Amino acid sequence: MNMVNAADRWRDYSLTGPEAERAIATGLASAEWYHSSVPRKEMKSLIKRSDGPALRDTALWLSLLVLSAVAGFHTWGSWSTVPFWVVFGVLYGSACDSRWHECGHGTAFKTSWMNDAVYALASFMVMRNPVSWRWSHARHHTDTIIVGRDPEIAIMRPPDLLRKGLAFIGLPDVFQHFAVLVRNALGQFSREERGYIPESQLPKAAAWARLFVAIHLAALAIAVATWSLLPLMLIGGPRIYGTWHMVLTGLLQHGGLAEDVLDHRLNSRTVLMNPVSRWIYWNMNYHVEHHMFPMVPYHALPRLHALIRDDLPAPNTSILDAYREMIGAMIRQRREPGYYLRKELPPTAQAYRAEFHALDTERH
Repeated sequence: MNMVNAADRWRDYSLTGPEAERAIATGLASAEWYHSSVPRKEMKSLIKRSDGPALRDTALWLSLLVLSAVAGFHTWGSWSTVPFWVVFGVLYGSACDSRWHECGHGTAFKTSWMNDAVYALASFMVMRNPVSWRWSHARHHTDTIIVGRDPEIAIMRPPDLLRKGLAFIGLPDVFQHFAVLVRNALGQFSREERGYIPESQLPKAAAWARLFVAIHLAALAIAVATWSLLPLMLIGGPRIYGTWHMVLTGLLQHGGLAEDVLDHRLNSRTVLMNPVSRWIYWNMNYHVEHHMFPMVPYHALPRLHALIRDDLPAPNTSILDAYREMIGAMIRQRREPGYYLRKELPPTAQAYRAEFHALDTERH
């Protein structure tokens, strides 16, 4: 894999600073992205919506949630309770993220209200305002890893390795996410939030935040009144003890790769994963493919990968393989913030866009 050095400099990742102005001035904001070629007939088949796969997977998800919670409740107080809460925690604190994501795109189900219902439930579980994050994620897709524009850049340079390590147990993210919900519940929205949320949607965002905060505070009140951790094991707590798989897979999406490019093959990573992780993650391991064609449902992403893989960098062969690559880059970025991994394309792939070369030269 070709490693490319870039000029070392600290950057302002806020959405209201000079990098935002620069992104607009250089044409990076709301730009046209590279897409691999897919025959029209094949694409029509790929984007076809169906309730079946998501109904099956959601029924299994909710059933396992209920069963593991009931088993955890009945074994509470003994060591035999641990595996049940491990399962419940991952299903609640990690699987919610991919359900939130796909239903937010409106691609998981054919039926709109099903997408909306699962999206609202998953938003609660992951402690995200369903209104503001819908708009935030739309910006993430419009300006993927464009510094000053993308509000969802998970790994900034130089990376804070301690914080990323603590994220595996939900710290300090759970408190920061809840603080944002409280602020929104009070009708307060930051300048950055107002930059991507339409003014007309702010009252709706405040209403959802009030509902979410009220439920979490009720769980806390019951825990205090009964002097038991069980209410918090069921509500809120999984965002701490069950979030590790969400972080494990989520960091791989863009970590260590290029910023400010208009080709998802350079700033996103596809990783071949085990079947269990793929089910929890709803095939978001095919992340280059998802960013190129976000309207393709999660269950069709393996087919999309097979169609365009000759135009993509070779996928990482496992989670471990991807972490070896990413961690090495992150450690080097501690010393050289401008360093990144530049993915190599196979001989069968279309070349990098000329715009990338021009921007790369200008930036470095």
